[in-house]
Amino acid sequence: MTTPSTMRRAVVALGVVVLLLAGCASAPTPADYAREAPQLELRKYFDGALTAHGLFTDRSGKVVRRFSVKMTGSWNGNQGVLDEDFTYSDGKKERRVWRLTDHGNGRYSGRADDVVGEATGQAAGNALNWRYTLALPVDGRIWEVQFDDWMYLMDERVMLNKAVMSKFGITLGEVTLAFTKP
Repeated sequence: MTTPSTMRRAVVALGVVVLLLAGCASAPTPADYAREAPQLELRKYFDGALTAHGLFTDRSGKVVRRFSVKMTGSWNGNQGVLDEDFTYSDGKKERRVWRLTDHGNGRYSGRADDVVGEATGQAAGNALNWRYTLALPVDGRIWEVQFDDWMYLMDERVMLNKAVMSKFGITLGEVTLAFTKP
């Protein structure tokens, strides 16, 4: 016969095993995609006109905002500018201008007016992982939220983007985008 104290110990032991197994799982890195094709050349892909369509989902998965983006990218040596004009489904418009630097070996950095500090990125194969903190206006206040942004080149015209937005390590939602070159 199983006693309540034996059951508690079994539940605690199971919980410890689950936590240990979860701790063994590692997050993906750009190196995981090094052999994937086509090769993402950020300076080539973000050069000229692009469009994107995306959505923001809250942490329950509900779509809470849709948007489209018209972009123009240009490069002068290892310095790039990505000018983004957002139009949201509620009619609101926003603009973000990224100033990018290609440091070589797949390493990138970037700045924008609403980015706190510097964004850092690492590319390998068909993928780029881009991390930054965004100063996001919410209900009259500014929240500093972290983005863990992954971009995957599908072919010479299409790139998919999935970003997890979090604060204090708690996921707030996700942004999903599809970029298209003409």
